[in-house]
Amino acid sequence: MKNINTFFKMNKIIILFVLLISCKEKEVIKVSIPVEQTKEIITDAFQKIIDSAAVNGSILVYDAKDDLYYSNNFEWANSGKLPASTFKIPNSIIALETGILENDSTVLKWDGKIRNMKNWNQDLTLKEAFHYSCVPCYQEIARKIGLEKMKSYVTQFNYGNIHIDSTTLDNFWLEGTSRINQFQQIEFLKKFYDASLPISKRTTKIMKSIMIIDINNDYQLSAKTGWSTENGHNGWFVGYLEKDNRVYYFATNIEPKSTFNKEHFISTRKEITMKALRNLKIIAK
Repeated sequence: MKNINTFFKMNKIIILFVLLISCKEKEVIKVSIPVEQTKEIITDAFQKIIDSAAVNGSILVYDAKDDLYYSNNFEWANSGKLPASTFKIPNSIIALETGILENDSTVLKWDGKIRNMKNWNQDLTLKEAFHYSCVPCYQEIARKIGLEKMKSYVTQFNYGNIHIDSTTLDNFWLEGTSRINQFQQIEFLKKFYDASLPISKRTTKIMKSIMIIDINNDYQLSAKTGWSTENGHNGWFVGYLEKDNRVYYFATNIEPKSTFNKEHFISTRKEITMKALRNLKIIAK
């Protein structure tokens, strides 16, 4: 009998010990569960910047290090628009990757047709064509790339919701049903910058050089504008800013409120983006 009582006492002690350990483990697990943080921050100051420019739209800035998005209007930022000339970024990449163009100094011959944009009425290097946003130059590039390769690369890049067929090969980014939103623009740029697109290091290096529009003692800015007119005026300014070993991505999309002033609209896309970056204290001037 004594042995039986001792046996039960030992079992009780063991059971209590197991329960204590179990409770302790549960407590530790409960404490270790991370608290999910908001990654999208509404920034009222961006809306004031938009309003002061007499336009509608959204400024979207992504801080890659902190994994945070800032915007005045996330609904607009999620709304797809024609990529317009921002497509010159992937178009250039595909041309370089397929060997249609050798490098940024490759000359694109003028077809002899006089157009309203004077800078287009001449032979241009790839780098010049990119910065002058030469539409006929890039239409010719698209035709040389061809339908199947264009569709294949755009799919691999996961670039927006793009529709391409034999009748739209040289204008799908300017008119039609192709769409990309601001988040998708930034995601594409991030993959490009991080060298995670299915392209060579050489192409990435050349394209990064082509995209630079401003270098100073404070930062380096790489970007591309875009402007579509199919359903009214819609403008883009997309790119990234490098400063102090950090990268900040941006995609601004705007439309005029009522009256349209061409010169004002052209400059506003960049100006309001830079104001937003200053507001976040990413840059000083």
